Amino acid sequence: MSEVKNIVMSGIRPTGYLHLGNYFGAMRNYVRMQEEYPCFFMVADLHSLTTHPDTRTLKESVHRVLAENIACGLDPEKVAFYCQSHVPETSELYLYFNMLAYKGELEKTTTFKDKVRLQPDNVNAGLLTYPVLQTADILLHRANLVPVGKDQEQHLEMARNFAQRFNHRYGPVFPEPQAFNYGQELVKVPSLDGAGKMSKSENQNATLYLADDDDLIRKKLMKAKTDAGPTAPNQPKPDYIENLFALMKLVSAPDTIAHFEQAYQGCTIRYGDMKKQLGEDMVRFITPIREKAAAIHSDEDYLRRVMQLGADKARSSALETMTLVRSAMGLNYY
Repeated sequence: MSEVKNIVMSGIRPTGYLHLGNYFGAMRNYVRMQEEYPCFFMVADLHSLTTHPDTRTLKESVHRVLAENIACGLDPEKVAFYCQSHVPETSELYLYFNMLAYKGELEKTTTFKDKVRLQPDNVNAGLLTYPVLQTADILLHRANLVPVGKDQEQHLEMARNFAQRFNHRYGPVFPEPQAFNYGQELVKVPSLDGAGKMSKSENQNATLYLADDDDLIRKKLMKAKTDAGPTAPNQPKPDYIENLFALMKLVSAPDTIAHFEQAYQGCTIRYGDMKKQLGEDMVRFITPIREKAAAIHSDEDYLRRVMQLGADKARSSALETMTLVRSAMGLNYY
């Protein structure tokens, strides 16, 4: 295998709307990565079929994901931003890796066990082999840097295992992919109800979506959990109050944060004022993204060009890899 080039690859499922947690936990990093590395960012439409087999709204969802990600700063000219189903080589590599994956190890994955519990009537083979398809997505571009959160680390470990098995059996073709997030802790954006982090599906009223209108943003923030306030100077903040300050640190000016921090420590804080200020700062942050995404989403010709450009770049990379794969496996008979 030739010297490993640093290549970034990540997939984005076309389910739900992007929210503030997606932006600060992933998108902001993607925008930085596109300036420093060759990047492949994929809309995982095939993955979505494992849990959302009804495809009637899939085109709309794919278009929305493309529009929102571009509005957040992904540049289709700088990266390969493509749909998974537009690169048929993915399915071929997925088939080969399936021959190296064992039923027992796939059944033990945490996400498979969770999905079986959540959808016992739809335990399809795609659900079982989800980590194999994910491996094919990554290794199709011989990517070695994968920006993932904690919940995907087990799948990434499996991708390394499959790469090792292939290389051992057929010859050195694939790098072993590693998690990559600039060596910093990933930003976890807290939910407005004080329970965990913002999520596409858990509690929509406790999540700020990049598509929310101004009034809805203000309304959600005014309903965020608070209490009667500190009863003694320099009192530690409860988690849900810490969450409000954490949100403020994402979008507010340093002097605004300092003002409310001082008010809290001095027991003079008025949470209504803080939430009102946070609402205005959040509106100022989200509105340009929402408006840009809406304009992009309404331009189907532009989205078609983006998808074609992304598919061309991704297929060029995929064809190079598959030539090496077929040669290593001895599948070139003519």
